[in-house]
Amino acid sequence: MATLPAPGTPLAPTVGVANRPLFVRPFFEDKAAAFWKLQAAGWTGYLVLRSVSSLSTSVSLQTIVPVIIESILGYCITLLLSVLYASYRTFPRVMGVLLTVLTLVGASLFYAFLDAFSFSFMRAVPGVDLAAFLVCFYVCTTVLTGWSALYFGINFYLIVEDQIDQMQLLETQASSAQLAMLRYQLNPHFLFNTLNSISTLVLLKQTDRANAMLSRLSSFLRYTLANEPTAHVTVAQEVETLKLYLDIEKMRFEDRLRPKFDVDEAAQHARLPSLLLQPLVENAIKYAVTPQEHGAEICVTVRLVGDRVLLGVSDTGPGLMPTKSRPSLSTGVGIANIKERLAQAYGPDHRFDVRAMPTGGFGVEIEIPFQRELPGEQGAA
Repeated sequence: MATLPAPGTPLAPTVGVANRPLFVRPFFEDKAAAFWKLQAAGWTGYLVLRSVSSLSTSVSLQTIVPVIIESILGYCITLLLSVLYASYRTFPRVMGVLLTVLTLVGASLFYAFLDAFSFSFMRAVPGVDLAAFLVCFYVCTTVLTGWSALYFGINFYLIVEDQIDQMQLLETQASSAQLAMLRYQLNPHFLFNTLNSISTLVLLKQTDRANAMLSRLSSFLRYTLANEPTAHVTVAQEVETLKLYLDIEKMRFEDRLRPKFDVDEAAQHARLPSLLLQPLVENAIKYAVTPQEHGAEICVTVRLVGDRVLLGVSDTGPGLMPTKSRPSLSTGVGIANIKERLAQAYGPDHRFDVRAMPTGGFGVEIEIPFQRELPGEQGAA
């Protein structure tokens, strides 16, 4: 029997349909179609059951025709009930409940009267006696009450599902906003350092080097602005971005900065949050290259191990001082920022390790699940 509002009667807005359980999609995606299917299936089943029950006692038209009429009447009455129940949602709750109960009782009385009359008519004894009416009233009340319970039960279930979808959508939006905020934290810090270096070059009248740095800076910013702050890029794109960044820093440190890339070919198309490694490289420059007269080597490694991607950034600097732990970036957003972004992107399905290197220096290793670039998908250049 039907358990949905009449066609054209909306429930709540449908959001996040793709996240619904299989039971809800695709059957309940079109509520009007689901209503008619359930209505037809329910009353057809009722007709079959009542017919089998009646034919077990005697096989005759006087037995089967009233059952057919009863099923048709029930089908039509429940169509009217679905329209009335849907309209009662606009009323205050107490009034809506009261009207629902009164409507159910009135529909049961009307249904029972017509049912009893059809049985008496087929027996060639027109009229409705009290005993027959009471029996019909009991049966009709039970049927309509069961139909109404299913109607409200499934509607309540769908409303709850819609609310869950809305909550999931809000959580996704909040997560995206958090990721965007974390990404935007990095750009001002990097921009400040670079502009400060350019200003120094201008003061030293090294205009050619200042112009070259400005050109590289514009290329780097063009890349970062072309990508959404919550976007994932391939390892190849991330490495190219790091090379742009290191070209800028190379203008400052020259031979003191010795970058090295060791990227597994199989991991080139693996995806990761954009600009994930840049703060680690910046951290290495600040605490390994800057304090040492001879500078340091910064090594970026990417390995594909099974279905996991291992990302590493290490340096040959002084490493962790005995009296002072190596901090994150000077603004306090470096390592903490990366941890937050990883948690937002992968939940618990990632690993972030900070350690001193056996040969001296400092290293960070990140492990994330392997997510391959989709066919035809390209990142912004």
